[in-house]
Amino acid sequence: MNTSDTLVFSKPQVLQWINHMADKLEPLVQDDCPVALIGIRRGGVDICQHLYQELVKRGIRLDAPMGELNIAFYRDDFSSVGLHPIVGPSQVPFDIDKRHIILVDDVLGTGRTVRAAMNEIFDYGRPARITLAVLVQRVFHELPIRADVVGHELDVSSDEYIDLDTADMSIRIGVKS
Repeated sequence: MNTSDTLVFSKPQVLQWINHMADKLEPLVQDDCPVALIGIRRGGVDICQHLYQELVKRGIRLDAPMGELNIAFYRDDFSSVGLHPIVGPSQVPFDIDKRHIILVDDVLGTGRTVRAAMNEIFDYGRPARITLAVLVQRVFHELPIRADVVGHELDVSSDEYIDLDTADMSIRIGVKS
């Protein structure tokens, strides 16, 4: 945690948001074509694992293991941001074609990560549809991308960031450097 970070939401609150997301996803995936969850690395994978477990616990039939996307090479700002040191290859161990994909991320900020993830998904095939589920959606976006399922919405200034600490499943807000 940086000295400028502020713990805003603790693990019990974050898990409550994930359960709220599962509540909203449940009617979207029941009796649907084959459904699969894909998390966007980093934090989206952790949220996706919690959602996957919660949906299975509720008796929702997911006919594929969870997938993971590393969108580093798909970002439109790759040349300025560079490669993050802890990435690794994407893992999509199922056929995308004609499948309802639940794309999961931790924070929807500018929309660029989601755009990159959708580009990568279409490199794997053509899904029946994509539902975007995010733990936190910022009010401000650069691209016209909005989540279908949101755990919580936050209105923070453009000079602040929202970060999921996956070690303790808490949300921190800090000032961008």
